[in-house]
Amino acid sequence: MKRVHVAVGIVFNEDNQILLAKRPVHLHQGGKWEFPGGKVESSETTSEALIRELKEEVAIEVTSTSPLMVISHDYPDKQVYLDIHTVNAFSGEAQGLEGQEIKWARLDELKSYDFPAANAPIVEKLLSL
Repeated sequence: MKRVHVAVGIVFNEDNQILLAKRPVHLHQGGKWEFPGGKVESSETTSEALIRELKEEVAIEVTSTSPLMVISHDYPDKQVYLDIHTVNAFSGEAQGLEGQEIKWARLDELKSYDFPAANAPIVEKLLSL
């Protein structure tokens, strides 16, 4: 099984809330909340992929990212390598361009969302900041 390289964005707004997106039901881990992002293409850096994905998926123009952590996670049917970056600056108003539900959540609310198992260490890290 090939490990999928995914750029993940932890996007903070001016109120220190984090952008979440709900995965479409028909996708792997569908119906669960996630931090937005997407697959890194072979010709891209993680930052480049994240900037492209966030523009395509949630309509924001990212101007600055910084690495936060990496996670390798094996699901029974898929292997992922999550390359997680904090989005330090962006412009535009987030919206679900692919029909997905999005919302801004406070850090203390993260535990109440149903995330894919691979995202659990991200939530733990964020809660420890």
